[in-house]
Amino acid sequence: MAGELRLIVWDVDGTLVDSRRVISRAMDMAFEDVGLPAPGYAKTRAIVGLSLDVACARLAPPDLGAARLAALEDAYKRAFVAQRAEPDFDEPLYDGVLETLKRLDADGWLMAIATGKARRGLDFVFAHHPIEKYFISAHTACQGAGKPHPRMVLEALDRSGVGAEHAVVVGDTAHDMEMARNAGVRAVGVTWGFHEAHEIEAGGAHEVHDDVAALNRGLDAFRAGAHRRGAA
Repeated sequence: MAGELRLIVWDVDGTLVDSRRVISRAMDMAFEDVGLPAPGYAKTRAIVGLSLDVACARLAPPDLGAARLAALEDAYKRAFVAQRAEPDFDEPLYDGVLETLKRLDADGWLMAIATGKARRGLDFVFAHHPIEKYFISAHTACQGAGKPHPRMVLEALDRSGVGAEHAVVVGDTAHDMEMARNAGVRAVGVTWGFHEAHEIEAGGAHEVHDDVAALNRGLDAFRAGAHRRGAA
C-alpha cells in the first residue's frame, strides 16, 4: 500500500561519508605504532564496516597475541583522534548524499544508521555534517554484535515499527549485504566506497548502484513495490 512506512538503514563509512583515506591512514599508523608493517589500503578496505576488534584481528598476524592486539586497537583509536585534530582533516559527505537524505525525508521515508564506527566516531560525523536530524535511530558496533550480525538492523526495525519486507539496507561492503540478508531485509549496494561491485554482489546484494542518481531510482522502485517482481 502507498501509505505503508518504508525504512532505510544506512551504512556510514564508504556510503554516506568518504572516509577511505582517513581509515586507511589510521590503520597504517596503528600498525606502525605497535611495530608491525602497515597493511595499506588494499588490505584495510576489506575489513571496513566490521567492529574494530574483529577488523584488527583479521589484519594482524595470527600469532600476535591478545595483549598486542589490544594495543593495536588502542593505537588505531589514537590515530583517528590525531587525524581529526589536524587542520586539514577532511571526511566529506559523498556528492549528492545530503540532497538524497533531504528528499527521502520529505517523501516520508524513515531512516536509521548501522555502522561499524564507535558512537564517538559517529558523533564526530554528526558534529561536522548536518545529517543527524534525518535518522530516527543510530546503531553502532560498540553497542553489541557488529556486522554481519543482524543485530543493528533488527534494532532499527524495532525502533521504527517497520516490517522487514518494507526495509532496505544501503551499504558499500559485502558485510553490509550479509547483515541485510541475515535480518531478512533488502540488500542494496553502492560502489563508490570500499568494496567493488563483484564483492558486494558476492555478499548477497539484491541490487548494486554506481551513483547516487541510480540509487535514488532504485529506492523509488522499492517504495513503489517493483522489488517484489523477481527479487531473490
